[in-house]
Amino acid sequence: MRTLHIDTGEKMQGGQWQALYLVGGLKDAILLAPAASVLFAEASKTGVDVRPLTVLTLRKLARQVDVIHAHDAKAHTLAAVCCTDRGGAPLVVSRRVAFPIKRGIASRWKYGRAKLFLAVSKFVANGLVRAGIPQDRIRVVYDGVPIPPLSTRSPGLVVALASKPVQIPGIPVDHTTLLWEGLSLSEGLILKGLDRASVFVYKSDLEGLGSAALLAQAAGVPVVASDAGGLTEAVVDGQTGFIVEDNDFATPVKRLLEDRVLAERMGMAGHERVLREFSVDVMVRNTLSAYGELIR
Repeated sequence: MRTLHIDTGEKMQGGQWQALYLVGGLKDAILLAPAASVLFAEASKTGVDVRPLTVLTLRKLARQVDVIHAHDAKAHTLAAVCCTDRGGAPLVVSRRVAFPIKRGIASRWKYGRAKLFLAVSKFVANGLVRAGIPQDRIRVVYDGVPIPPLSTRSPGLVVALASKPVQIPGIPVDHTTLLWEGLSLSEGLILKGLDRASVFVYKSDLEGLGSAALLAQAAGVPVVASDAGGLTEAVVDGQTGFIVEDNDFATPVKRLLEDRVLAERMGMAGHERVLREFSVDVMVRNTLSAYGELIR
C-alpha cells in the first residue's frame, strides 16, 4: 500500500511528531511538508521519503498512491481542493483538536471530501458526530509515543505542563519544573523534564488527547490532569494518576509525593498501559487497519 502524507505545520508540535512516527513506521510512504519546516528537517534526518510541499507535487502524487492522509487542518483544505475532485486516492484526515467544527457551507464541503476521519480520542470523535459526520466515517486512533527506559525518580520533583502559570499550594517552587505549552515543546524536551520527575501535572482547559500525559506515563510517571476532553482517556483516574476538577491539583499531588508506594504503582500501571495501547507500533497498526477499510 502506497500512502501520501501531508502536513503544513512550520513548527514541530504534537501532530508533526505523530506524522513523522507514522510515516517512519510505514512501507512505501511519502511525506509532503514545507521545505523550511522543522518536520521536513527532522524527516530528512531519519531517511523518510520527504519532499517539499507544493500544489503541483501534491496533484501529481495524488494519482500515484492508494491513500492520501492529511495531518492538519490546512493540509485537509489543500487535499480537499487539489485531490478529491481530480480522480485522486481517497482522503483520510487526522482530527487531533477538540474545538468545535464550523458549520458554514465551505466547512461542510471540506469535511464532505474526506472518506475517513481518524479521531485522536473518543471525545474528538463525538465532536465530529455532533458536526454531522456519519459515524461510519470515523475511527478512533490514539496517538503513539516512544517508550523510554524507566529511570530512577527524584522524590519531590513535580513537572507541570500548562499554557498559563501553575501554582500548586504547598509545593515549593524549587521542587517544580514548568514546561510551557506556548513554547512549541519538542518531545525530547518533555522527556528530559520527565527523566527524574515523581509527578507530572497537566493543566488544560480543553485537550484532544494529551500526548504529553502519555509521554509521562510511558516514562513511569503518574499524572495529575485536568478533567478536560481527551485527557480522561489518556489518564485512568485512580489507576495511572488522578483526574481533577476545579483545578484542585494540590491534594492529589501531595498524596503522590507523600505516598511513594502509590506513586510507583500508578507510574508502573501507566507505563504498562501506554506500552499496550499507546505505543508508536500500536498507532501505526491501527492506522493501517483504517486504511485497509478504504481500499478493500
